[in-house]
Amino acid sequence: MSGEDMLSLEKYFKKRKKIVDDALEKYLPGTDNFPSTIFESTRYSVFAGGKRLRPILCMASAEAVGGDIETVLPVACAIELIHTYSLIHDDLPVMDDDDYRRGQLTNHKVFGEGIAVLAGDALLTEAFHLMSSRNLMENVSSDRLVTVINEISKASGFFGMVGGQVADLESEGKDVDEKALHYIHTHKTEALITASIRAGAVLAGGNEKDIHALSEYGRKIGLAFQIADDILDIESTREVLGKDIGSDKERRKVTWPALFGLEPSREKAFELIGGALTDIQHFDEKALPLSKIARFIVERKS
Repeated sequence: MSGEDMLSLEKYFKKRKKIVDDALEKYLPGTDNFPSTIFESTRYSVFAGGKRLRPILCMASAEAVGGDIETVLPVACAIELIHTYSLIHDDLPVMDDDDYRRGQLTNHKVFGEGIAVLAGDALLTEAFHLMSSRNLMENVSSDRLVTVINEISKASGFFGMVGGQVADLESEGKDVDEKALHYIHTHKTEALITASIRAGAVLAGGNEKDIHALSEYGRKIGLAFQIADDILDIESTREVLGKDIGSDKERRKVTWPALFGLEPSREKAFELIGGALTDIQHFDEKALPLSKIARFIVERKS
């Protein structure tokens, strides 16, 4: 990606991130509610930073099929709540035992393990409360909304993030093959990214051809994102990445670089992005942000 394209994408991310952050500020209950600790804990992690990649992909997908941001914004924000819940739980001592996330202390380091668990639970639950609020989703048919909630539920549970995290935990310190690695990556990371993209397209009324193309795009960039994450855990620093590095090797986690090597992993990520770009090449300029985001995924430094 050229310097000009990167600058353009940075402006795009900054603008879209503000839209998401402003909406999250409106949707999330304030700390003046009782008991205040749980609201402080959830807001601490939600507003800790982050790129807001998943909600931005949801909005970009909606626009690619001719929809608008406002229609999908509550669902996009709900997806960010689900993602944040997963990070809070992933950081716990019983999981990855990380001290830093997004450049600051992890939730359990500030609020304790019990509150961190409950904060994650609250965010996951609130996400579905948000998506099912008809006053916020009044411009979307019930059929489309139920379809999206069903898909996001699947991507978050047994057959998505939870299943992938279980397989990841159970594989630590073991010799696993490519099939097991692929299962972990596609369920732990790719599933929710693909669901984010499909949600935007479905809510915006995309046709079957476009939704299929965007789904294939999502599957490829989702896997590429996790491979890139594995590489950053080796090559980056905590100051740049905003979280502990080297933990994959320390915990003997199964990763793409561990199984195939660093350069073959990098090549695989770029190959996936090339395929993703081919998947959406029939779209017009409304899908340009999706193309730039795909390239950013393998070129990012954090």
